[in-house]
Amino acid sequence: MDVKSISLLDLLFPSVSGIAVVTVDATGEVIRIEVQCTAAGAVCPGCGGRTSRVHSSYLRFPADLPSGGRRVVLALRVRRFFCPATSCPRRTFAKQVPGLTRRHGHATERLRSALGTIGLALAGRAGARLAAQVGITASRTTLLRRVMEQPDPPAVQPRAVGVDDFALRRGHVYGTVVIDAETHRVLDVLSDRDTTTLAPWLARHPGIEIICRDRSGAYAEAASTAAPQAMQVADRFHLWQNLAQGAEKAVAAHRQCLRDLPTSPREPEPEWETPTDEDSEPTGKFADRARAHHALVHELLAQDMGLREIARHLGWGRHTVQRYARANDWQDMVKGRKRRQASKLDPFKAHLTLRWAETNGRITVLTLHREITERGFNGSYTIVADWLRHNLTAPDSTPPAQAPPSIRQVTGWLTRHPATLDQDEQQARKTVLARCPELETAAALISEFAKMLTTLTGNQLPAWITDATAAGLPGISTFATGLETDLDAVTAGMTTQWNSGPVEGAVNRIKMLKRQMFGRAPASHSFANAFSSRDAQ
Repeated sequence: MDVKSISLLDLLFPSVSGIAVVTVDATGEVIRIEVQCTAAGAVCPGCGGRTSRVHSSYLRFPADLPSGGRRVVLALRVRRFFCPATSCPRRTFAKQVPGLTRRHGHATERLRSALGTIGLALAGRAGARLAAQVGITASRTTLLRRVMEQPDPPAVQPRAVGVDDFALRRGHVYGTVVIDAETHRVLDVLSDRDTTTLAPWLARHPGIEIICRDRSGAYAEAASTAAPQAMQVADRFHLWQNLAQGAEKAVAAHRQCLRDLPTSPREPEPEWETPTDEDSEPTGKFADRARAHHALVHELLAQDMGLREIARHLGWGRHTVQRYARANDWQDMVKGRKRRQASKLDPFKAHLTLRWAETNGRITVLTLHREITERGFNGSYTIVADWLRHNLTAPDSTPPAQAPPSIRQVTGWLTRHPATLDQDEQQARKTVLARCPELETAAALISEFAKMLTTLTGNQLPAWITDATAAGLPGISTFATGLETDLDAVTAGMTTQWNSGPVEGAVNRIKMLKRQMFGRAPASHSFANAFSSRDAQ
């Protein structure tokens, strides 16, 4: 179409009919557009009768979208018609312009639509700030009203759903969120988390084929009762979490093995510093770990593994793997690391060491602090005490023995991927397993379960349950026995790609909204209903 042939009506109101643009004044800071209705007749909204008898006309000034950051004033000439029906309670009525105005509306339809879109994306305050930046004057309450005016989305029959509970008031009031496991959209928010609440909802949706859930007995019972045709999928995260809890019980039951471990004297860890010579290589534990991790990441990259796949395989963060992948040499991971800063105690450490040796460690910290204060030290007593405790011991005393590993530490060694353990942790893990055969059996069972979980080979689960039950390990054997009561759902969770990750994300968003609306909602359920409506849009 030729530019000259484009009319002002097509340019300013391309989707509105029945109007004509009279004048446009863009000389000042405000753009004024005069528009008049051109329809010869109208339909009475009261009785539906059509008439062409004009009563009068008047100007309306509905707010419109800005143009180029400049405010637009719309002067709309509207006609008022007589109603021809004597029985109609309306004697006169105003003609509305479809797509532009509505009865008692102070804004055009396209402005209302824009505010609703901004409100859905950013809610009240943030949406009002964005609207002001583009030239729209609207308060946060106006944006919220535009959001509430949005029509409900069309009802859909989900094929796969995810259910999980969330706390409206922790320990007192709980609800259930139901999402579409394929689109990740919230379908409903239920007022409780028991069977009698979820079962009727599932019964009203007979087309559900897959239900992703945690290992809650109430959800399992509701799914079995109201949706027997659906395949239930137990979440892999909760399975691993339950196994980790069982592993901690197994370690706690054999804590005596940890107490009897042969311990070595505690040695101070060598500090790593950037070498002054550019040709020399960094040394120390940090450098050794950086060298090993760099080699591991590049070895996996050589096997055509992606960064996300490597991160899942090693149990690291994706950005950590990315930094090692981008480093050509392992030295790049330690270059620029800050050196230990000088302490105000450094000039006096020689004196402290000499006085400690002369008195055979029988001098008090307070005396030493006074001596170096007289020599110009302006630090606190705590600095001197901490340095003496970590660096000096009496000549005739033996260094304190290293404390045995805690139950949580050993549990971490058993449940973490071996590649994420440093050399000291690997050696300590090896010592613990060699000392306690029961924990060695637990480590083997945990490793086998982790392999099934990551490779989705849940068909091997019955054999694993048999081995774990026969092992007689507290926690782990109990966990294995519990899997038999929910075997179908657990097997589905360990053989299919379905999981409860999306519904956990929905719960996190509910928690975020709950914190944002703390003290503002008149009812405890209002924020959950708002969340459901907002997400469904």
